[in-house]
Amino acid sequence: MRTGYSVETVRAAERALMAELPEGALMQRAAAGLAAACADLLGRVYGARVALLTGSGDNGGDALYAGARLARRGAGVTAVLLAPERAHAGGLRALRRAGGRVVAAADGVPAVRRADLVVDGIVGIGGRGGLRPGAESLVMAAEEAGALVLAVDLPSGVDADTGEVRGAAVRADATVTFGTYKPGLLIDPAREHAGALRLVDIGLGPWLPDEPGVEALQHADVAALLPRPDAESDKYRRGVVGIVAGSARYPGAAVLAVAGALSGGAGAVRYAGPAAEAVIARFPETLVSAGPPSKAGRVQAWVAGPGLGDGAEGRRALADVLACDVPVLVDADGLRLLDPETVRARSAATVLTPHAGEAAALLGLAREDVESSRLATVRALAERFGVTALLKGSTTLVAHGDHAVRINPTGTPWLATAGSGDVLSGLTGSLLAAGLTGRDAASVGAYLHGLAARELGAAPITAMGVAQEIRGVWRDVSAG
Repeated sequence: MRTGYSVETVRAAERALMAELPEGALMQRAAAGLAAACADLLGRVYGARVALLTGSGDNGGDALYAGARLARRGAGVTAVLLAPERAHAGGLRALRRAGGRVVAAADGVPAVRRADLVVDGIVGIGGRGGLRPGAESLVMAAEEAGALVLAVDLPSGVDADTGEVRGAAVRADATVTFGTYKPGLLIDPAREHAGALRLVDIGLGPWLPDEPGVEALQHADVAALLPRPDAESDKYRRGVVGIVAGSARYPGAAVLAVAGALSGGAGAVRYAGPAAEAVIARFPETLVSAGPPSKAGRVQAWVAGPGLGDGAEGRRALADVLACDVPVLVDADGLRLLDPETVRARSAATVLTPHAGEAAALLGLAREDVESSRLATVRALAERFGVTALLKGSTTLVAHGDHAVRINPTGTPWLATAGSGDVLSGLTGSLLAAGLTGRDAASVGAYLHGLAARELGAAPITAMGVAQEIRGVWRDVSAG
């Protein structure tokens, strides 16, 4: 599992660790890891040209000490100082002793344009807002020259805690981060600026709290959560998921939600709604009912909303589902029909799965505010409605109470296709019915859903294609 901690937590851990180490030892650990990453990117260090974009403070010091190590191996290293009077004195001495050059920012563009590798040591994890004009011009020169760019700890101009980008920012080919991941490295839009991530262990582990700020599940974590039948299982013991979806206008939403549910680990799928004929035609194993959801038979969880429409029939069906004392997932049209007070009053788990536009409507925000502040948005959804919130998008996030926000590491832009959210809803609802908590069901559902899309390759995909691929990725994850 990848875990990320806030800037405040990281700095507290660094202070505690530095108190146990000789002066400067922690920076040397970071510089050694950074230099190794630079060498890996370059392939051949001797004769390579490296430009260090160096700001003030420890971030710049890391870059200068790493540059000294590269210079001793035969690289031509030039430090471009954006704040000469506040540059790290020890790092500057080390670089000069190793044969490196130092120039002021105003004279730095030629060095940047000649460089094979540009190291972004402009701003550290405490930086806020976009790049200042002097730094921006150097970064633009690197982009125009096509040099490789490696960021120190995180790309300058992005917010380490939130993933927000409020102005010009470095777009790195790779980022070397120290001690632990920072939330902004894992969450869009900042994630798009980070490139390939490399974590350098500098010994912070014992001083970090058990509960991170964010976490990203990996194969082993998901495998441990997947429901597995045993010798005594039957379809009812494995869980039954109910689907309330589709309408005369949108029967396909019901079919796709059922397709996701059938791939999700529950023993049976019940469908209650007006698209029964279309559902049975595609999936004859589905148990269908024409009556209200509460009369359809026993279920362990409900999925409500995809293609439901906004008419009176849809409103009644959603209200009927929310009155049941079992977990309920609400998506799509169901989100527009929600009564917040009803949701907050529920004792059983509720999972909401909006995309950015739906989240904006639920919270009374502009869509662009949701997309630029995804971490704050998903936390606000979970807190305001008292639910597990799954915010779909370029980075899918899952929030529940005071727990770490989970960041889904799988997926592909090709998932932005009609009906893919319906499949995710059915899949996640099935995991709820199989006994997973709302937080785990949402996290595992998003992981498998994204992985299925990734398996289909970098080409146009369909929602039904994703549903059909879920069984294969489930098998692969289970096998380790």
